Amino acid sequence: MSMRNGSVAGQSLNGEVIVVTSGKGGVGKTTTTASLGAALALRGKKTLVVDADIGLRNLDVILGLENRIVFNLVDVAKGACKPNQAIIRSKKTPNLYLLPASQTDEKDVISEEEVKRALDQYRREFNFVLVDSPAGIEQGFKNACAAADRAIVVTTPEVSAIRDADRVVGLLTSRDVEPHLVINRVDQNLVQRGDMLSIPDVQDILGIDLIGVVERDEAIIIAANCGEPVVFNKKSRAGDAFSRIARRICGEAVEFPQLDGNSFWGKLGRRLGMTGS
Repeated sequence: MSMRNGSVAGQSLNGEVIVVTSGKGGVGKTTTTASLGAALALRGKKTLVVDADIGLRNLDVILGLENRIVFNLVDVAKGACKPNQAIIRSKKTPNLYLLPASQTDEKDVISEEEVKRALDQYRREFNFVLVDSPAGIEQGFKNACAAADRAIVVTTPEVSAIRDADRVVGLLTSRDVEPHLVINRVDQNLVQRGDMLSIPDVQDILGIDLIGVVERDEAIIIAANCGEPVVFNKKSRAGDAFSRIARRICGEAVEFPQLDGNSFWGKLGRRLGMTGS
């Protein structure tokens, strides 16, 4: 995954819109959006994260920006404010911005066309626009995908989550939106005991390119409660994983860590044609 055009001094950008979706709720999609947005911003990419979950916004809380909201996505889509009036700059990095969702409107208050027109305006100002899709496959999902060039599908290694992710992959493909896979909350001990599906198993079921694996890490919960994405925690395994995913989004060939031929990571590495670092 890579930005279509780089930033050129004195010229507008033609940034990439990436929808982050899952089908099933509760798999860490909003956390993934916030973490990848922060990781991209830390790499010098001007990044906008968009909460498309109208009526149930949470992205602002994870970013610690809930007290600074004036306008929202609905206001931009309806022309009630200018695009730059609705975005909020992160307190942690100058390259990260939030476009919040409305907390009082219904999900179908805006159309796909209105969302696409609103988000297309931000392409000229940002390298990346990450759209946090609501759970499910109804109008909210369609709106979140309206302007998307690519998608990140987040799942956990659970049958119900994978089944819902598979449905979403089919819908994305039908819309000509290329999906990439992030497998979240992986517990290597459970995998080795046979009590959790392995990464190759999940990849075989869904049949899309893997862009990242995030281990279960309590630092994510702590970070969310503090309103600070986990990538700012240099000791967090999950933070490191999201940083690696961000590098892959930017087009870098980043190895998966700790690839030992006889280990869980080794099997994954052989599957991806990668060797240990």
